[in-house]
Amino acid sequence: MRLTDLRPAPGSKRNTKRVGRGRGSGHGKTSTRGHNGQGQRSGESKRFGFEGGQTPLFRRLPKIHNFDQLIKRKWVEVNVGALNVLPPNSEVTPESLVEAGLLRHSTDSLRILGNGELKIALTVKAHHISQGARMKVESAGGSVELLGPAAPTPEK
Repeated sequence: MRLTDLRPAPGSKRNTKRVGRGRGSGHGKTSTRGHNGQGQRSGESKRFGFEGGQTPLFRRLPKIHNFDQLIKRKWVEVNVGALNVLPPNSEVTPESLVEAGLLRHSTDSLRILGNGELKIALTVKAHHISQGARMKVESAGGSVELLGPAAPTPEK
């Protein structure tokens, strides 16, 4: 392969529309601007929201103030299969997962999901645990404890 063999993918490049080059070009006479009116003149620009003189949508709608911000929780998800790296009979908390290298930093929204197999007994303390994950932890001889939610903080 040489540099001269490189080509853009078929259909990725189009020729520019050449207007005002006579009727045979397909873009002659009015040069795709239509007949008469503001859009046909040079320097044409309509302001944002202009609807041809009709009252624009942003003026037809009422002003709505004081929206309540929805504060979404950003869940940090860990699958049960990843917990096999922890020592048996240990306690799984957000802090212990940070020490084990499974999380980057401690969180108040830890969610344990049921993907994978758990081979050791663990005491899992999380803010949420799926039904499948709970069954796998308990069948491996461990226990589950739910932590209370922390007070949400508004995002900036």
